[in-house]
Amino acid sequence: MSAENNIKKNPLSLQVNMDDFIPATDSEKEYMVQMRPSTTFFKDGVRRLIKNKVALVSFIVIVIITLMAIFVPIFWPYKYESMLGMVPGQPMDASFNNLRPMEYSVTEQAKLDAGEKVFPHLFGTDAQGRDYFIRVVYGTRISLAVGFFASLIVLVIGIVVGSISGYVGGTVDIVLMRIVDIIYSLPDMLMVILLASVLRQTLDTALVGTPFEKVGSNIISLFIVFAVLYWVSMARLIRGQILSLREQEYVLAAQTAGAKGSWIIKKHLIPNCISVIVISTALQIPSAIFTESYLSFLGLGVNAPMPSLGSLASDALNGLSSYPYRLVIPAIVISLIVLSLNLFGDGLRDAFDPKLNG
Repeated sequence: MSAENNIKKNPLSLQVNMDDFIPATDSEKEYMVQMRPSTTFFKDGVRRLIKNKVALVSFIVIVIITLMAIFVPIFWPYKYESMLGMVPGQPMDASFNNLRPMEYSVTEQAKLDAGEKVFPHLFGTDAQGRDYFIRVVYGTRISLAVGFFASLIVLVIGIVVGSISGYVGGTVDIVLMRIVDIIYSLPDMLMVILLASVLRQTLDTALVGTPFEKVGSNIISLFIVFAVLYWVSMARLIRGQILSLREQEYVLAAQTAGAKGSWIIKKHLIPNCISVIVISTALQIPSAIFTESYLSFLGLGVNAPMPSLGSLASDALNGLSSYPYRLVIPAIVISLIVLSLNLFGDGLRDAFDPKLNG
């Protein structure tokens, strides 16, 4: 005992203290070993995304607006194109025109006085006697659909061009990137307006008798504008990711095994870029919605009588002094959608971009 005590008192002693080799107890092991539970990249990103309260609230707002745009027109008693004062075989009832929110026409008020039930006009009616609430809801549906499909077109073209340019390199990369530089040098706003104007006149006759006639020449021209001008940012982003990934060991191993370039791109490179692709697409959707809105505001958007948020705001300019809420309501909806999508896209980027979280 005295020798052991001397060892403890003298730290410079070369004798071994056997007490240091006593096996640790279970409680000591639990204290020393703190292992993180196994997880995946996706689960880890979702957990960080949920902790971001701003992004989570924005996602909830987007989901609510989308569900309303899809399901409200199914059970709403008024149609977006129905003029309520127009009854076949009877003169037009002008009391349905320009109703204010929660206001009833003379005919509807008479029904209410007689004890009948009349569904209210939450946002009133427009100058043609159409229920304004359902037109705003349907316009939101059109704007969301145009933004989603336009972003999908941009995504497909950007992935194809960017992956080919980044993987093949050489002359192909130089040619594709010079095309991207040329498109970047064009004034966006002017080119969008010019292309939308020219394509609308061309497609008016070309779509006659085709399944796309119901969609309208203006929406088709919008998709073509996005396919021509808005894929360059996505292509550059994908190219940069491919350039950094094509020198990885698993790509070199696949090349050594004789795998084709298209197979390597599909199986190795694009799956490793998926987080960047999702984030960029989420940020592209509000840009597409905003572009559709201002084109519709200028009269180059969706075809009448089909509404969009931009065309509703444009129509509201005629009675701005008397009915300002007709401009304020679609403007608020556009702002809410674009802001929520941008905040959610920023949250996705913070959650899934490993460079920002490293």
